[in-house]
Amino acid sequence: MNLTCIMCPMGCELTATKTSDGYKISGNNCLRGEKFGKEELTSPKRIVTALVHTDRGVTSVKTSVAIDKNKIFDVMKEIDKVHLKNAKIGDIVIKNVLGTGADVVITKSI
Repeated sequence: MNLTCIMCPMGCELTATKTSDGYKISGNNCLRGEKFGKEELTSPKRIVTALVHTDRGVTSVKTSVAIDKNKIFDVMKEIDKVHLKNAKIGDIVIKNVLGTGADVVITKSI
């Protein structure tokens, strides 16, 4: 199986080979590529970015850490419930959203 690593701008072309105890990753130029390849095949995760409503329009937020891909839509539903009056960069909007260990954080002051 072939993958493109997204951990840095190099975009290494990875090849994953199934082994008896998981996957062997090749084509990576660093350890982050190996970790990404194995994680992508066994338990893929993503940072979630979104917009939240405020009294003055919208502002951007993101999760503080990557969450399991299968929880993205549930996290988005939680984010959609948020309406802010005022916030600044770094403010936590939702702490430990849905028990994922990720906080939803403001990325642009309003």
